[in-house]
Amino acid sequence: MTNQFFTHPKTLQSLHEGPLGAHIDAYAALLHEQGYGWQGGRRQIRWVADLGGWLRRHNLTADDLSSQHLQAYLRYRRRHLRPHPSDSSASKRLWRLLREKGVVTQDPPFSAPDPLQRVEEDFGRYLLQERGLALATVVYYRSFTRQFLLDRFGTDRIRFTRLGAADITTFVLRHAHDFSPGRAKLMVTALRSFLRYLWQRGEIASDLAACVPGVPCWSFSTLPKFLPPGQVRRVLHHCDRRTATGRRDYAILLLLARLGLRAGEVVTLTLDDIDWEGGRLTFRSKGGRWAELPLPADVGEALASYLQQGRPRCASRRVFIRQCPPRVGFANSVAVCTIVKDALARAGVNSPRKGAHLFRHSLATGMLRQGASLAQIGELLRHQHPNTTTIYAKVDLPALRSLALPWPGGGR
Repeated sequence: MTNQFFTHPKTLQSLHEGPLGAHIDAYAALLHEQGYGWQGGRRQIRWVADLGGWLRRHNLTADDLSSQHLQAYLRYRRRHLRPHPSDSSASKRLWRLLREKGVVTQDPPFSAPDPLQRVEEDFGRYLLQERGLALATVVYYRSFTRQFLLDRFGTDRIRFTRLGAADITTFVLRHAHDFSPGRAKLMVTALRSFLRYLWQRGEIASDLAACVPGVPCWSFSTLPKFLPPGQVRRVLHHCDRRTATGRRDYAILLLLARLGLRAGEVVTLTLDDIDWEGGRLTFRSKGGRWAELPLPADVGEALASYLQQGRPRCASRRVFIRQCPPRVGFANSVAVCTIVKDALARAGVNSPRKGAHLFRHSLATGMLRQGASLAQIGELLRHQHPNTTTIYAKVDLPALRSLALPWPGGGR
């Protein structure tokens, strides 16, 4: 497989010499599988060969390789060679490969997470394993937790015993105005959860969650943010479907605009979820539930076009793949929200909301104005409770006018 990146016989021979030569082809196959191109693949293969040369100069074999040796080599490389940003990913990829083949048995030799990162990871595991929260919720909770700890401790040592009520109220008052009411409410919910976690773990002496002030966010106090149908068509029209990225983004935007999928549902969509013969889409929805929707013809055509002419060849079963290597699916819903934000900017559409949910609201609003009932909208959007759908009643202006009372002294 190394000949996918190198063709000269002498170069291929030299790459296969040394302590790591027997593993070069497997490493090259892994790079090819993950979609690395000619230049990036050659750089990483040369990195492995250079490590092999360093081991040979120190009279070491692949079986002798330890985490200490790899760290020593990385220090040598920083001092005597020009480091490249891909060095870190190359070392991690090689170590995983050698562990799978049983050549090395030690844990990865990479730097341990800093104290703040360790707190985040422990809190994230608690939310996933003990509370059973969705991964998207955990991502949000962790980001707010990190912001709170950075505000309070900065680069100093984290001492939970020094947290007090004043620290909590100061943080909420400082940042509540930076977000929408819904986002601010999520922030204080995350903060309460984190403080209760610390209390349960014995890190703080009292339950400081009671000190977190509330953020008023009434369910029916605002109108849902949406785009008129013309602007939705404009955003879709500005996707350059002559490129692989444009075909991918167009298919994603159609799933959001025509089926009302959430960003996380788009991220986790797999090739096995598309029933081409039956014209249906099956996917994991919010709360781990499975949902099934009919596949409209235009959405199916966009997906087929991307899969045939835009999707990179890779081992992943995810429908939507990163355009840059490694060729894997998106890490989380942030990638889909970024695609939406970029699409709005390309089309010159100015909206106070720029996330994936904007198209979900636009779909519901358009259906209501075309005569669909709230029950039909709730069924399409997969709402568990009817009250969730009633927010869209506020945008049905003709129906609301018939209910409005005349203004005193206002004439007819």
